[in-house]
Amino acid sequence: MNKIIYDSNTVFFMRLFDLITKAKLKDCIITENMAVYIVEEGETGKAVGKGGINVRTLEKKTKRKIKIAEFSPEILKFIKNLVAPVQLINAEKEDGIITLTAKDLKSRGLLIGRNGTNLRFFESIIKRYFPEIKEIKVK
Repeated sequence: MNKIIYDSNTVFFMRLFDLITKAKLKDCIITENMAVYIVEEGETGKAVGKGGINVRTLEKKTKRKIKIAEFSPEILKFIKNLVAPVQLINAEKEDGIITLTAKDLKSRGLLIGRNGTNLRFFESIIKRYFPEIKEIKVK
């Protein structure tokens, strides 16, 4: 895994997450309109809060959509956690290429996004932890 360097804005978001949720945070990815928090295994419930209160509080304070995903050292499990709530039928790894099979056409569209933006975003997050991955494809 490559060394990840955070800017001051990302550190601010990480600190805010820690103060509100008290969950163990592994990583944070910030975009213009979204913040993705990767939490340690078993910390998702604590991060989301009762009835989603922590997520709503973070959304109000950061003025961004919040996504919380649980990390797993098993790549396929991590991918399923990352793309949730999109439902996958299957996820396979072969020669550094991950092939995802979506449940239906709507799930496939949500997974890929307009011009593949969602898929490339997920791919960039996955490559942070699993640099051996070359590409992610959707069936």
